[in-house]
Amino acid sequence: MKELKVGIIGAGGIAAKMHLPELQTVDDCEVVLLSGRKQSRLDVLCRKFNVPRSTQNYQDVIDDESINAVAIALPHPLHVEWGIKAIQSGKHVYMQKPLSTSMDEADAFVEETDNHNQTVLALPYMSNPHVLACRDYIQNEKLGTISAADARASHGGPEVYYAGIQEILEEKPTDDLWFFDANKADVGALFDMGVYAIANLVGVVGAVKSVTAKLTTVAKPTRLEDTASMILEFENGALGTARTGWCDAARTYEFSVHGTAGKLVSSRQAESLRYYYPSSQVDEDAPLIEETVNLSSYPMQNSHQHWAACIRQGIQPPLSNASTARHVTEILLAALKSSRENRTVDIQSRLTIY
Repeated sequence: MKELKVGIIGAGGIAAKMHLPELQTVDDCEVVLLSGRKQSRLDVLCRKFNVPRSTQNYQDVIDDESINAVAIALPHPLHVEWGIKAIQSGKHVYMQKPLSTSMDEADAFVEETDNHNQTVLALPYMSNPHVLACRDYIQNEKLGTISAADARASHGGPEVYYAGIQEILEEKPTDDLWFFDANKADVGALFDMGVYAIANLVGVVGAVKSVTAKLTTVAKPTRLEDTASMILEFENGALGTARTGWCDAARTYEFSVHGTAGKLVSSRQAESLRYYYPSSQVDEDAPLIEETVNLSSYPMQNSHQHWAACIRQGIQPPLSNASTARHVTEILLAALKSSRENRTVDIQSRLTIY
């Protein structure tokens, strides 16, 4: 398939900030139909991103036979319903994270994906250069046996995020954010931001066996969690920590993986990756050798470019596929249960990453 004709379901913040701008960077790709609840948003986004048609009926995107690819940009609880409809209509699907807030839905989505031939990307950002580089270093045994890994993904909260969105949408500031509404969002910072940290850990270290977590609400006007910390037990025996939240005004993306022969550490925003290993195996005080990992040798592509490349190759994304998204969803749900019941929760789904 050479030319992509894309329809987007959802005309909110993520469509405005990520889907529409990134799709403009994809060769031989055109967004032909944008759907959303608010006509004012449709008018603004169609004007800014040269989208020829809009609709307030999501089903119009599904029924449009000229569209061969669909991006799902809806609130979390609506992802799977419309993702499955898009798959059943014969369209390739880009699923906004998180996949779902329900294991039954996640299982149904994977089954639908397996029963069709369309390409489905279900976890943005797993094809980033630092993730791919870490995988190569592990496979080339430069880190030895992996013992531990840590990731943090957090920011100042939905109200900070949406201040920029409202500027794009040409809307007046509002405190009415669906992220804080438990009836609309269903889940809080864990699913919104923690999904990035957990997905990257799974992509680098592998499948998770159990989760122990604590969730709390520190500062935000919601009964949903705004801060979370997790201990992950990986199937290969390593341990990991994943931390997230909406109360980090300075914004953080941190990632590190540690082994018996060396370690990899990313910068705060994953702009660089450094490899450290000992200069001596018998002198604890000997200086570490530090090398900067050459990330330029990995494809510098956004997630929509990766999706399009997989569509044209006729494959599922190697890491960002529906099965990995289901595994990550189970980890997130297990973290909720662990915190609520004050115990470690086992993961049932199995996943082959390497």
